[in-house]
Amino acid sequence: MRADRRFNLAGLGVFAALLLLWELYSRAGGVESYLPPPSAALKALTEPNVARALFGHLAGTLGRFLGGYLLAAALAVAAGVVLGYSRFAYSVSEVIIELLRPMPSVAIIPVAILCLGIGDAMMIAVTIYAAAWPILLNTIDGVRNLDRTLVDTGRTFGLGRVKILWQVALPAAAPYIATGLRVSLPIALILVTTSEMVAGVNGLGFFILDEERSLRPANMYAGIVVVALLGYALNRLFVAVEARALAWKRGLQAKGEA
Repeated sequence: MRADRRFNLAGLGVFAALLLLWELYSRAGGVESYLPPPSAALKALTEPNVARALFGHLAGTLGRFLGGYLLAAALAVAAGVVLGYSRFAYSVSEVIIELLRPMPSVAIIPVAILCLGIGDAMMIAVTIYAAAWPILLNTIDGVRNLDRTLVDTGRTFGLGRVKILWQVALPAAAPYIATGLRVSLPIALILVTTSEMVAGVNGLGFFILDEERSLRPANMYAGIVVVALLGYALNRLFVAVEARALAWKRGLQAKGEA
């Protein structure tokens, strides 16, 4: 059985122990006003009004996340394949890439607000910008590490540049692209919730900040729990999809090692 499919009892045990320590410290230290015990946050999740509100905000956050993440993936993979395959294209883009990629993504939120206003378009644009970089850079590296023998073989069989990019370069770079997609997954969620806190009128980020300002810490932590569970679920879903999508790659490796 693969390691990523096993039930991690040790990790769950450590997590449960940390929750227990938090519970005991909060109740014994008299800090429930700003650090409620985990049981209070879980109780808030079961309250009908809070649960309904969280479900509505979750739908908004998930929609923005999917819009930004999927667009970032499509644009970054396409650009990365071209930039990785063409030295000239990368050469003319290198300065721009090296200037922009180290910049904290949250720094462009004010610029996005000025250009796009306050709304979903701004939040999705910020998410695209943040999530695209790991995908773009990993795709470029994957195409650059392409075995030139594969390209020469494709040309021998009469494949043109477009078909080589699609049928040779893209599959060969697939493991690199998958790594970039996985790295970008939490980044996209972080930027969505951050932009909702800064300029949103709904969404989990807005809910968390609104509950904090309304002095309802248990509800605030309930929102944080939902964000954490959403991130965990998205990561597990990605791992499952990646395992199926790249099964052919493991098959080839197994044959090569045999």
